[in-house]
Amino acid sequence: MERILVIGANGQIGSELVDALTAQHGAENVIAADIGPRSGFGVKRYEPIDVLDRKGVAHIVETYHVTQVYQLAALLSVTGEQAPLKAWDLNMNGLLNILEIARERGQAGKPLRVFWPSSIAAFGPNTPRVATPQTTVMDPTTIYGISKLAGERLCEYYFSKFGVDVRSIRYPGIISYKSPPGGGTTDYAIAIFHAAQRGQRYSCFLGPETGLPMIYMPDAIRATIELMDAPAAKVKVRSSYNVAGLSFTPRELAQQITRYLPDFEIVYAPDSRQAIADSWPQSLDDSIAAADWSWQARIGLDDLVRDMLANIKVPLELLNRAA
Repeated sequence: MERILVIGANGQIGSELVDALTAQHGAENVIAADIGPRSGFGVKRYEPIDVLDRKGVAHIVETYHVTQVYQLAALLSVTGEQAPLKAWDLNMNGLLNILEIARERGQAGKPLRVFWPSSIAAFGPNTPRVATPQTTVMDPTTIYGISKLAGERLCEYYFSKFGVDVRSIRYPGIISYKSPPGGGTTDYAIAIFHAAQRGQRYSCFLGPETGLPMIYMPDAIRATIELMDAPAAKVKVRSSYNVAGLSFTPRELAQQITRYLPDFEIVYAPDSRQAIADSWPQSLDDSIAAADWSWQARIGLDDLVRDMLANIKVPLELLNRAA
């Protein structure tokens, strides 16, 4: 029986991952944890914890006989640039704490499987931008991306040196209707739906032709759980896997929205986030993930737009105009 600890459970990924893991393993086997107050989880256990408190995390792991840890606590790209030392401390030392706990438990005969999220931010301006391969040049320009690249090397090191069963995905931009934008460069693709839902013109902080890889949250959650559930022998990449969903530009997304909301307007006012986006891939090659553990995205752009608008509660009659 798996006992699962999700650290950073109040975040964009964590809040929905907790629900999915609870549905799969039962509420009694999932422990949600975060530095803030409890959110609305369907779990029986919530622990307020700072991932930088290694002893506190180790105590929770021991108390609940945890077998899997999802370490999701981090500062994202834009917020990280505003507080780079804080971002480095949280992003790196949080991961190191979990890897060290896993190393110690493995040596004690209590193996601990670890998931840690990387990001397309680990790539940089000299990375091939179209169909970015699994193994390529990585020269990130943000403290967030630098921490992700360093984290990938740490994950592979702890696997090869100590046998820690650590697994990771390089997430593209994640789109979800359940959580507001959280300080990422790709978050325009969430904010745009909220503006459209309110009947407001949206001012996009990226230029109209800025193509970026994205993934809809249900695909992102499924990829995460499928990777963690895969037999260890099939997990051949211990740094981080490319996982692709779909790629589009702000103009393409806006055009798709106007199929359902014809009066929606968008204007473009690129800011400092444009330089970050310009250093990231436009699309990802995830053929290695497909070959190793049979990953395949399922949700395309039209399905994404319809679902986002429907769940942000845009009147259904507007959706039916383009049906």
